[in-house]
Amino acid sequence: MKGRTLPDRRAPKRLGYLFPALAAALLLSASGVPGQDIGPQSPGSRVQVEKLLGLWKEHFAGADSLQERRTAFERLMQTMPGPTRIQVRQVDADGVDAELMWPARLHHPIGERVILYIHGGGFSGGSIRTHGLFAGSLAKAASSDVLLINYRLMPEYTYPAQINDAVTAYRWLLDNGYRNDNVVVAGDGAGGNIALETVLRQIQAGKALPAAVIALSPITDLAATGGSMTSNAESDPLVGKDWIETLRKAYLGRKSPSDPQISPLYADLTGFPPLLLQVGSGETLLDDTLRLADKARQAGVDVTTEVWPGMPHQWQLFPALLDDADRSSQTIADFAIRHFADKPQE
Repeated sequence: MKGRTLPDRRAPKRLGYLFPALAAALLLSASGVPGQDIGPQSPGSRVQVEKLLGLWKEHFAGADSLQERRTAFERLMQTMPGPTRIQVRQVDADGVDAELMWPARLHHPIGERVILYIHGGGFSGGSIRTHGLFAGSLAKAASSDVLLINYRLMPEYTYPAQINDAVTAYRWLLDNGYRNDNVVVAGDGAGGNIALETVLRQIQAGKALPAAVIALSPITDLAATGGSMTSNAESDPLVGKDWIETLRKAYLGRKSPSDPQISPLYADLTGFPPLLLQVGSGETLLDDTLRLADKARQAGVDVTTEVWPGMPHQWQLFPALLDDADRSSQTIADFAIRHFADKPQE
């Protein structure tokens, strides 16, 4: 397994991110991923993260229900700029609402390479609008098309509607000219869960697999048994064990959260495509990532794990505020490029 811990720049101590570099290195070592020493954070970096977390708290104050949090997320992301220098086409992916994006370059070969992006938002929020800037940045950085989907959300729709929509969109891409070895499936948070489960469905059905998978702070264990649910509770103001339990009840009802069809941590990962995992060192979802990485490695999967010290959940969505959002997005794009069968031309 490949692993690396990136420079520690976003760990506001007053929010509980104490000694994140040491903690990340120890956690990586314990999970079988080599770690490395990291220098201290800069004061400017702490300010950037504190500003972002302040915006989160401002927009989510009093938002307790699924619908309220959905609205708060949309309003927060409306304060961010939209994507630039991309072309966009509205598409109906066999009943799944989506946008197909590609770089606004004269000779960009639309229809050759694509990232299927599945947004986060706790299975109940997020949209093309919340993730459009990030998806557009990936399109440009990876010289790739991006299909960003609006899957059905709970509480209106519960499991497995979300996964079914992602599987439908993936198969729509294959039916519309994209070769599976030029498709990368990606997602963040709940979208990371859906991305992983989408590919597991393909494995179980004996159907064509994507070239690679990217999961950013994925929810891999809806039973919420990871130690970081407790140990990082003070350092993660965005995702807590109580919230995961709320999502689980609404999403699954009486279904078991440890069902491998629901939580990929419990699945057989044999034959899984190359996998990139990113997570912040202070996230409650840290162990969801590290335990999945360890299990995938034991199953023979080619895994790259990146623990970004001090980064809050979904930091990749905020390039206007965080320097490391651009940096992490570039590593995502580089990973996709390495695994596309047809590489972009310089």
